[in-house]
Amino acid sequence: MGRKPTNNNYFTQDTEDAIVLYNSLTDPDLRAKIFSERIYFPFYKLAENIIHTFKFYYTDVDDIEDLKHKIITLLLDEKIDKFDPTKGAKAYSYFGTIVKRWLINYNNKNYKNLKKRGSFEEYEIETIEQEDIKDENIITLAEFIDSFVQECYLELDEMFEKDSDKKIADAILNIFQARTDLEIFRKKALYIYIREMTDCKTPHLTYVISILKNKFYSDYSKLFDKGLIEAR
Repeated sequence: MGRKPTNNNYFTQDTEDAIVLYNSLTDPDLRAKIFSERIYFPFYKLAENIIHTFKFYYTDVDDIEDLKHKIITLLLDEKIDKFDPTKGAKAYSYFGTIVKRWLINYNNKNYKNLKKRGSFEEYEIETIEQEDIKDENIITLAEFIDSFVQECYLELDEMFEKDSDKKIADAILNIFQARTDLEIFRKKALYIYIREMTDCKTPHLTYVISILKNKFYSDYSKLFDKGLIEAR
């Protein structure tokens, strides 16, 4: 369904333009044509990449394909008309954030349901409240970072009021998630990289980083003090 880009950059400027055009139209047939030919596949790949990158595999559907189409339906029925390019956000970042946050809530809900049914046993952060600590509950730094990223996405609205700050936080959290693939490690280079992703000023970047950094060290210290994270 829809024509596929010939390169790996599936969410192109044409996709951005097509979404703006789609929202400007009222004719249902023209809208359907634009969506089918220029928007469907980028939405499909966006959902697919986020599901596999963040490992959102606790589902209430039989197949991941069904989950992808559930996300596409969400974006089409409830979210696409709300996108406003005049506010400065790119469609890729806007819809990517929506998908990630929806999947975090969806994933966590299904995870809890599976635990209630006793389908499996798996460590979760709530075990820090338990008095009896066992070695198998100790998590690695990598596992902590992945959990930290998911928690931050859930609390993004509480942590930041401005959309511009949320946009910066999303870029920083993406770097956390993609840390093993990064080829730049110097602080200055990372600042420049994030500024290019978000088109933000350094003071705004510093503010968002300070909020995330304080939360990171606070959460890490709680686990470390209870002996629930590997010391590295």
